[in-house]
Amino acid sequence: MFIQTESTPNPATLKFLPGQAVLDMGTADFPSPDTADKSPLAKRLFAVEGVTGVFFGLDFITVTKADDQEWDHLKPALLGGIMEHYQSGQPVMEGENSNSGHAEHTGEDGEIVGQIKELLDTRVRPAVAQDGGDITFHGFDRGIVYLHMQGACAGCPSSTLTLKMGIENLLRHYIPEVIEVRPVAA
Repeated sequence: MFIQTESTPNPATLKFLPGQAVLDMGTADFPSPDTADKSPLAKRLFAVEGVTGVFFGLDFITVTKADDQEWDHLKPALLGGIMEHYQSGQPVMEGENSNSGHAEHTGEDGEIVGQIKELLDTRVRPAVAQDGGDITFHGFDRGIVYLHMQGACAGCPSSTLTLKMGIENLLRHYIPEVIEVRPVAA
C-alpha cells in the first residue's frame, strides 16, 4: 500500500491519500478524540501523540496536529497507523454514515436554502476537498448564510479570505437574497 501525502493551506493539517476509498459517501469530522467512537481509524490516529483532529473525505484523510508538534515526527506514525488500519480489515466507520453534512432547514426560505446547498455541493465543496476539508451549510437567517468549516478548513489562516472573497461573492452573485456569509464554530 502506497499512501501519498499533500500539504494543505492550513500548516497544522496534512492530507493523506491512501489510494482507495475512505468513505462511500459524505464526510466525517472528528474535532477531538472523544468524538471518534464510531471510527476505528480515527481512534487509531488519535492514539498518535499530538493529533488534535481527524477528518475523512471520500478518498482522503486529513489530520490536524498540535502547534508544538512537528510533521517530521508525526508523519511516520500516522502513515503506519493508516496502513495498519487498512491491513486489519476493520471498517473506517462503524454504523451508517449517509449524512450530507448540511443542517436541515425548515421555513419560508426553503427555496433559497436549496439553492445555497446546491451551489455549495457543486462549486464549493469539491474545491475545498482538494485542500483536505469541507464546508457545510449550518443556517440562513435574514440574508446571512452560516457555514461550518471542517478538516483542513477549520482553523486555516486563509479560511476567512475563502469565506468572504470566494464563497460569499459566489453566493451573492447567484442568489440576490444572500447578504453575507459567516463561519460557525463546531
